[in-house]
Amino acid sequence: MRYDLVIFDNDGVLVDSEPISNRLLAGYLTELGHPTSYDDSLRDYMGAAMHRVHDLIEERTGRGLPEDFDDVFHARVFAAFERELKPVAGVGEVLEKLAADGVRYCVASSGSHERIRVGHRTTGLDRWFDEGQIFSSQDVGRGKPAPDLFLYAAERMGVAAERCVVVEDSPLGVQAAVAAGMDVYGFTAMTAAHKLAGADGLFGDMGELLELLR
Repeated sequence: MRYDLVIFDNDGVLVDSEPISNRLLAGYLTELGHPTSYDDSLRDYMGAAMHRVHDLIEERTGRGLPEDFDDVFHARVFAAFERELKPVAGVGEVLEKLAADGVRYCVASSGSHERIRVGHRTTGLDRWFDEGQIFSSQDVGRGKPAPDLFLYAAERMGVAAERCVVVEDSPLGVQAAVAAGMDVYGFTAMTAAHKLAGADGLFGDMGELLELLR
């Protein structure tokens, strides 16, 4: 293995949550008087921390979102996760192989710690991640595309940035990995390849990832 640490994004890479959360986000913003389609949500918010939603809406409309926006949105998302959420196909086999080979890995997500844990518990991926392997944009001042989260994860795991590789599925995440000085492989299951053009490699099926990491 060419790397000392594999850093996984969570939403869309470990858990197949992007269709669920972006459908609900688009619906809630529209409900609040900010017409947003599913494709709009993917384009503007996929891979981003919640502060980006607040920032873009205020920038575009001059109006802030309700104070309880995050709480209401997350309640809807978590309820939908319990009904619908699945792990990304093949990711369990990838984690099993990394663990068997002694390759260190962690997750660094724009989502909250609670969102990560709910998703992992619902899909059974919690067996692969202990407390010290979970990092959230809540832990740093700036979310993706800033490099802060990936650099924080590497520091906490005790690995130099140049020895890390990031697995991402969003343009914002790829930008963050590049800014952190890390190699990054783009997962194209939901994102067009040209939107992840800054990645060092692209793959559309989790079965291809292990070969890229060697």
